[in-house]
Amino acid sequence: MSMTTDLFGSMVFGDSVMREKLPKETYRAMRNTIKRGKHLDLDVANVVATAMKDWAIEKGATHFTHWFQPLTGITAEKHDSFISPTDDERVIMEFSGKELVRGEPDASSFPSGGLRATFEARGYTSWDPTSYAFVKDKTLYIPTAFCAYGGEALDKKTPLLRSMEALQKQAIRILRMFGHNDVSIVRPTVGSEQEYFLVDKEVYDRRPDLVYTGRTLFGAKSPKGQELEDHYFGSIKPRVKAFMDELDAELWKLGILAKTEHNEVAPAQHELAPIFSTTNIAADHNQLTMELMQTIARKHGMVCILHEKPFAGVNGSGKHNNWSLSTNTGMNLLEPGDTPFENAQFLLFLTAVIEAVDEYQDLLRISVASAGNDHRLGANEAPPAIVSVYLGDELMNILEAIENGSEYGGREQELLRVGVHVLPKFPKDNTDRNRTSPFAFTGNKFEFRMLGSASSISDTNTIINTAVAEVLKKYADVLEASDQFEGDLHELIKESIKNHKRIIFNGNGYDEAWVEEARRRGLSNLRTTPDALEHLLDKKNVDLFVSNKVFSEAELISRHEIMLENYCKVIGIEALTMIQMVRSSVLPASTEYRGRLAEAVRDISEVDNTADVSYEKEQISRLSSLTGMAYRDVKALENALVSAKAAAGASDSAAEFRDQVIPAMNELRVVVDEMQTVTAKDYWPYPTYGEILFSVR
Repeated sequence: MSMTTDLFGSMVFGDSVMREKLPKETYRAMRNTIKRGKHLDLDVANVVATAMKDWAIEKGATHFTHWFQPLTGITAEKHDSFISPTDDERVIMEFSGKELVRGEPDASSFPSGGLRATFEARGYTSWDPTSYAFVKDKTLYIPTAFCAYGGEALDKKTPLLRSMEALQKQAIRILRMFGHNDVSIVRPTVGSEQEYFLVDKEVYDRRPDLVYTGRTLFGAKSPKGQELEDHYFGSIKPRVKAFMDELDAELWKLGILAKTEHNEVAPAQHELAPIFSTTNIAADHNQLTMELMQTIARKHGMVCILHEKPFAGVNGSGKHNNWSLSTNTGMNLLEPGDTPFENAQFLLFLTAVIEAVDEYQDLLRISVASAGNDHRLGANEAPPAIVSVYLGDELMNILEAIENGSEYGGREQELLRVGVHVLPKFPKDNTDRNRTSPFAFTGNKFEFRMLGSASSISDTNTIINTAVAEVLKKYADVLEASDQFEGDLHELIKESIKNHKRIIFNGNGYDEAWVEEARRRGLSNLRTTPDALEHLLDKKNVDLFVSNKVFSEAELISRHEIMLENYCKVIGIEALTMIQMVRSSVLPASTEYRGRLAEAVRDISEVDNTADVSYEKEQISRLSSLTGMAYRDVKALENALVSAKAAAGASDSAAEFRDQVIPAMNELRVVVDEMQTVTAKDYWPYPTYGEILFSVR
């Protein structure tokens, strides 16, 4: 075998390791738990824990941790060593089944949105055996869910797992009606493409805004950006290639299917794409990918920036969530088949997704809402804030023929009827891609492009899974009660197309005309995070999650509160950083340079009182004006910040940050960016855009 195949999964306690290390009965019990969600007895857990510990120690591990995804958006871990004392004052290495399946970290210091009082510290981590344990940095990592003492979900994984169960239940109901009695598992699968920037660490360290906020709050446009389109798919610089090589190796060790890497559109921007995995595993893998990107970049003297919009004037970064549905029998439920019933099954699942996106377009927008992503959505680099579905012309024509009962594909005097006539062979690449579409069908999957680069994919997939489950439940209720399945199936698909075709848009999502067209169709255009979050607790959304047992109403209320608070905190940190940068560095630098110009005027005039010093005087006047405006604007920003923080509640505060603080920040930035163009380079206190974007050579 090659070095790469030997390397892949070498640090993962996966199926092949379990088959080798576990007794046959224990291995079978583990497979039942992983595949069918069967309860794992403590006796079995003890055997698994011992084998897992011995294997981890062989790999150099000295500690273990329950690794979870709290509502901070990043992962959390508490490390415990394997050592236990003995009576003869020595130690042994122990790890029990109880320690494997459950941990108890402090829950009081994580965001809970009111689910937990500060003094209520108890929280539990619960092993997710479907996502394999792994060894990293001499520690055994055990992927877990995280919940409160009362069972409330305090993490992103628990709702994701619940949504996967809801989707599986309803999908199997549908598949039974198509004769697939052998299907026992339906899993959503995801491949998440990850964009990021790499900049030199020395340059990064001299930008307080990058250090504190992840994005540049000031910066005049560089003479060269992405205009020549020469970075996209260009040759990879040796320093970046060394980083990518090490990243691949570390990801492969952890069983992460890193497949594709290339330069993206903006200078210093790159992308990594994995092969599809089951959704909860893909979510774990994406969190690990982001963490390793940042760790490995620093080893190479660089910093990996994951903010959605770190630089104005060039493309920001997102991640594309490629979502599909697969069964344990090998079917992709979004893959058209060759027979009438295969076609009908495909069309039913296709229309279910379309209907789900239309009914819950507000939730999809909420799933990608953040202060950072608000800078990106709607720019000429990302999908607009309007959610729509792209199907391509051929599939759209098929749906229109079904809706209208009209001919399709040249059949003479024959109407297209679901389950009766074979659809034309529908190739995977039947149409061009539409990179302006938020939710595009790309052959046998849907690509949701609105996620920000720093986002957890758990939120988005929880909502997609739950929304599709709800529609499939409605379909199953109708079809199970039917005494003429084929006819009712046709009418169901026809009615769904008729009622939800407004969400389908195959045109240019960047075109301003689409905004008006979307308004006419009744589609939502939620431009900012506060706009979107107004709808999280709408009755239809609460009913969706509660009825599918994905969130309780209390859990939804907590997440609403946390998202609003996070929005306010992020913008508050940005505003304070701007104020500090301007007061401590920008204004003093401008004043110093203006003083130097004034000295030059005096020196020149003393030597030659007829010399032309109009340039110097003009620059002094311009700097004086800009300095005065910057001072005025920084005080206005301070006042706006005070007002926003004093607002009565989280919703009112978020509205103040959106309507007062952000405009004040934008005004201040315009002035400071102009000051940069007037101030001599030696006096300007911070690295410029050109120095940052082209810092890695």
